[in-house]
Amino acid sequence: MNVYERYAPFIREYIYNSGWQVLRGVQNAAADVIFNTDENLLLTASTASGKTEAALFPILTLLDENPSSSVGVLYIAPLKALINDQFLRLNYICEEADIKVTRWHGDATQTGKRKLLKKPSGILQITPESLESLMINKHMEIMSLFYDLRFIVVDEIHSLLRGDRGLQTFCLIERLCKMAGCDPRRIGLSATIGNPKLAGDFLGCGSKRKTLIPEFDRGKETWRLSMEHFFNTDPQAGEDAKDNISFQDETTLLYPDSRKVTESGEENIKKSNKYSAPRGANPGLAYIFENTRGRKCLVFTNSREECEAVCQHMRQYCEAMHEPDRFLIHHGNLSASYRESAEEEMKDDDSLISICATATLELGIDIGRLERAFQIDAPFTVSGFLQRLGRTGRRDTPSEMWFVMREDHPEPRAMMPEMIPWYLIQGIALVQLYIEERFVEPPRLDRLPYSLLYHQTMSTLASIGEMTAAELASRVLSLSAFKRISQDDFRALLLHLIDIDHINRTENAGLIVGISGERVVNNYKFYAVFVENIEYSVRTESQELGTIVRPPDNGGKIAIAGRVWVVEEVDHKRRAVYVSPVKGNIPAYFGDVAGDIHTRILERMKTVLSENKEYIYLMSHAKKRLLEARECFKKANLYDKPLIHLGGNMWALFPWLGSFAFLALERFLRLHCAKELGLKGVNPYRPYFIQFTMNVSEKEFYKTVKEKALEDIDPISLVYEKEVPVFEKYDEFIPEELVKKGFAYGVLDIEGMKNRVKEW
Repeated sequence: MNVYERYAPFIREYIYNSGWQVLRGVQNAAADVIFNTDENLLLTASTASGKTEAALFPILTLLDENPSSSVGVLYIAPLKALINDQFLRLNYICEEADIKVTRWHGDATQTGKRKLLKKPSGILQITPESLESLMINKHMEIMSLFYDLRFIVVDEIHSLLRGDRGLQTFCLIERLCKMAGCDPRRIGLSATIGNPKLAGDFLGCGSKRKTLIPEFDRGKETWRLSMEHFFNTDPQAGEDAKDNISFQDETTLLYPDSRKVTESGEENIKKSNKYSAPRGANPGLAYIFENTRGRKCLVFTNSREECEAVCQHMRQYCEAMHEPDRFLIHHGNLSASYRESAEEEMKDDDSLISICATATLELGIDIGRLERAFQIDAPFTVSGFLQRLGRTGRRDTPSEMWFVMREDHPEPRAMMPEMIPWYLIQGIALVQLYIEERFVEPPRLDRLPYSLLYHQTMSTLASIGEMTAAELASRVLSLSAFKRISQDDFRALLLHLIDIDHINRTENAGLIVGISGERVVNNYKFYAVFVENIEYSVRTESQELGTIVRPPDNGGKIAIAGRVWVVEEVDHKRRAVYVSPVKGNIPAYFGDVAGDIHTRILERMKTVLSENKEYIYLMSHAKKRLLEARECFKKANLYDKPLIHLGGNMWALFPWLGSFAFLALERFLRLHCAKELGLKGVNPYRPYFIQFTMNVSEKEFYKTVKEKALEDIDPISLVYEKEVPVFEKYDEFIPEELVKKGFAYGVLDIEGMKNRVKEW
């Protein structure tokens, strides 16, 4: 029996009505594992390849043949928007089979939740934070909700592999299974997994099953790609003046699956457009403005602040050119209604609206037929690049992305490091790493998650109630996330929490949540393990716009929802800001932090600067700027050595290390080498280079640094005196010695740093 015939009748009918001619390789592979084995499954395939259907069709078939007595499928997704999108699709498929689909997150209705609690069945869709809330607040319902749970599906699992949120998710899965007495199979879905074997092991943590990662014919992946560079003021690279500027509507067709790059007149799109943004517009934004006209596009930025700024400028350009406003905005600080209206607009294939977005639209939400995506500056990861590229190219059209790399003109007397267009070089490196090596960032699972340890300790106590220290340790330390945590460390944490009243001892020698701990646990923000700022709700008339941090006084201005608003009133007690619209542009602030960059990206950046290879997706300005950067790199002789002399006693060090190894090196130089080298004025430009002054020669620098790196380096010695490096959300409640240990042993990449120094 083939896979199609094995599917339930309502699934076959859905396939027929959808006009599918054949099943894809990913669908056959997933069905084989789910139907013919009892193991876990990690399914990796490109975006828009049908992974979700590939996993859910056989699961729904089994659920139809043998209905569960409780919730049968727990679907965990990192974003509410992704759940909402899948909810509509699943409801449509499952309606005929009478399989209930329930959403459970902050924006979902209470009616659906109450119905599920009264009669658990079908599919429950939930975010990690809502699952945490469910575990705490509905502890007594867990058994009845999940005792017959068959499958746990973790969508976009790559987004959960590099931080506490992913570890939290799998802590919750392990706790839920123990409490409900169930042993469900786990299904992980992603388009961008850097190390499938490691990710598969992570998926199966705490499970008695193996994780299978099937191989299958993935078909030919096709991209349309371009990358252009702009100075924020004219002239542009290779130009002497700003006269008669024109832009080209141009992309290059790539076949990354075959690792071939082809170029011909038929495979390129080249159509001249006249410059039609307002005079004086930022050149890079003008390029985007012109090439989104009459199209439906996504414009990705790397921060919410940048997203707001771009949307403000685009709307201002529309007004100046007497065009209707054709830009919307989407990021995590906007209200649910704002985000949902943008998503609905994008699903309309006839819409010609473009959306300025952050990573909130990076994951697998179906937003219809997009013509192209723009990426402003380089993303931090190859994974992010692939996810954003994958928002386009659905429905049998090539994925298309236009990079727009920007920088200010270097000052006339700028030092050599400032002459390198770092974003341009980083963007090229990201693309080349995937084309040449299929590199995607591997999971980051070797940390010491003390912040999460606090969180899960308090969550366990809050949900179960009084426990002995031994019982609590048995429940918490048995979770796979804490395999590197010792009994002594846990004891130190408990004693500290008792001291600060987060945990109290009872007369029976048990432990309960203390009064101070209740204030933390009973706040809805406790459910999340990622850092959140104290936020104020922004309102205009009766509409909520979103949230901000650090509201100005009355009369001040803020930027949100792609517009500027004047503050009429700040209610600090209710944390509410009341505003009205005004014209203009101002910076937004949401407390964004930069992402981390992998060492392989920095290494490939060095190669980009040193090789003579041409990249056919580069446009005219980008080509010229790359040539300038390569000439600068060559003159500095940076290929053969990492250290260059800037004049006098000033030097610059180019280690080509990722964020965490770079941070280790920076501290190593300050704390272990400064005295011998006479280092002063150490100024890092993370993770690209470090500037400093020193009193020794280049030869002595290498000799001293290498000798020091060969010594046994106690990671704690890289923590500054009196420093308590609060890095994660709940570090403030952790004993100082554990905070330092977690940072030194779990964040700093000392081994990567030492290996690089030994090469000098």
